[in-house]
Amino acid sequence: MENRKNYQKILQNTINSLQKTDKKPKLLLHVCCGPCSTIPLRQLSDKFDITLIFNNSNIYPKEEHDRRYQELLKFLEHNYPHIKVKYFDYDNDKYNKEILDPYGDMPEGHERCRACFRYRLNEGFKYASENGFEYYGTVMTISRYKNAQDINKIGEELEKQYPNVKWLYADFKKNNGYEDSLIIIRENEMYFQEYCGCIYSYNRYQAKNK
Repeated sequence: MENRKNYQKILQNTINSLQKTDKKPKLLLHVCCGPCSTIPLRQLSDKFDITLIFNNSNIYPKEEHDRRYQELLKFLEHNYPHIKVKYFDYDNDKYNKEILDPYGDMPEGHERCRACFRYRLNEGFKYASENGFEYYGTVMTISRYKNAQDINKIGEELEKQYPNVKWLYADFKKNNGYEDSLIIIRENEMYFQEYCGCIYSYNRYQAKNK
């Protein structure tokens, strides 16, 4: 049986080590929407000097992509106004053609999703490496539908290509993280999307709700 790591425990060990110093390392944190940022920012905002990166050309349609981005900005304005966001231009047609379409309409959680994670996380690592960030991570593990083992293994693999940036291991859904995020979402009256993001998950959602 696969040896499953407790990535949230690894995150806590990282935080405990940082608390022994006065240092707040620079962290580039990939974010896909406002709701997914809730618990990660609660746990990390006073431990790291955070910049968010919104790099999500996978999201379909553009109106959904823009709505998630604006919801994130609204949440930051009211809760973390000091945190900046690096926005990557949206190109869903190119993203589908080069990253998603080769894998076809397979169920979520398989290689198409891993290819999507790998591509966006690699772009973030590259940006972090070129802009002096000490750590890089993602909020995606807050989702019940995202495999934290897959995401962190991809992060661990990519870290070897960018030796000046450390991957921030985490599984934010652990320790009631997901349940606590729902409380924050309700308190902030946030838009909570009903599907992951790509055209394939959108089509499955549409078919399910006909």
